[in-house]
Amino acid sequence: MGLSIHYTGAFKKEASLSDMIEEVKDIAENYHWKYEVYESSFPDNTFGNTDYDDNIYGISFTPPDCETVTIAFLSNGKMSGPVQLMFFGKNSDSPEPDYLNKLFVKTQYAGQEVHKLIIHLFKHLSIKYFHEFTLFDEGKYWETNDEKLLKEIFDQYTNLIEDFSLATEVIPINREESFDNYFERLINQIQERKRNKT
Repeated sequence: MGLSIHYTGAFKKEASLSDMIEEVKDIAENYHWKYEVYESSFPDNTFGNTDYDDNIYGISFTPPDCETVTIAFLSNGKMSGPVQLMFFGKNSDSPEPDYLNKLFVKTQYAGQEVHKLIIHLFKHLSIKYFHEFTLFDEGKYWETNDEKLLKEIFDQYTNLIEDFSLATEVIPINREESFDNYFERLINQIQERKRNKT
């Protein structure tokens, strides 16, 4: 639970992976964010293939109070990350193979400024280095550049999380109550409380 950014795409064949890594590394170092560099050059003649090797190419970084932002690819140029490769890669029996190329990062606890920085970084990288890139921003900043709307959405998520957290503290699970029934009861009580406030 928490506001997130979801993205997928591929690396431009004519672009330089090492240049992209250097740009992202410079930003991470400027903000004192931890980062990890993976392989920095793609093997020859692998772009567009359906097959890929067991390596990850690119970089990831972690702003404070934020999940790790992975800007990485498989050897065939499609976006992926270490976790996706491990759980949804070719040696996996995963029923969800599409998840191999879908990345996300939760920015809820990092705050709006970090969220905006990440979005601006993706806008820059998507023009210079990516193709077939799509991004879904739960904060709607990617589409609108509207800081006021982003704040409203962050506040909505924060209130929801706080309400839910408080509810779990105040309303205990009943003996022999299933988790499904418990969460349904919690949500109903939260919604009832909100209706009574208006």
